[in-house]
Amino acid sequence: MTEQLMDKPCKEFLAELASNAPTPGGGGAAALAGAIAAALTSMVANLTVGKKKYLAVEAQIRPILMSAEILRTRMEALVSADAAVFEGFMHAYKMPHTTEHEQSLRDKAIEVAAYDAAEVPLKIAESCMEVLEIASQIVLIGNKSAITDATVAAFLARAALRSACYNVQSNLLLIKDKEYVTKTEGYMLKLNHQALECEEKVVYETDIAMG
Repeated sequence: MTEQLMDKPCKEFLAELASNAPTPGGGGAAALAGAIAAALTSMVANLTVGKKKYLAVEAQIRPILMSAEILRTRMEALVSADAAVFEGFMHAYKMPHTTEHEQSLRDKAIEVAAYDAAEVPLKIAESCMEVLEIASQIVLIGNKSAITDATVAAFLARAALRSACYNVQSNLLLIKDKEYVTKTEGYMLKLNHQALECEEKVVYETDIAMG
């Protein structure tokens, strides 16, 4: 992949997403949604920093802004990483499988690719949880005129997290290591539970602020 997906114009990226090309796909879309969530969180932070009305919380806002920018950059990289691991899958599936030995090698290659293809969306989900957490913080202390932007960031982050977890699950079906599968499924269950609780708090605080 000579050109990073996030280097493409938005319209071109969406056209590729809509096409019958295998990448970008759902994982890349989830990472992009997470990047947008992080960007929105940064926006609200930038609309808060330097305002006299919010000087009391500026020391709390600046670390949130830094975290949001780090997460945005990470999520952008994960858009392309997701496409790259899918290409590894395609390479494995194209391996010859005429003989029993070839079939065995192909099966192993597919399983190795499945591990990689599970780990990338898992990183997307973890990053989305981080975005959701800082978005929920800024809903509480950020510029009230932009509170719904922080709320949208939280909603996008949770949706992206859930989407990424389904991508992980689809790859776990190809992995024979039951211990790894069970551990990963348990971790995703925990992530989803945390995300739901966090989103519910965001909804509660937003509804109060909107009166």
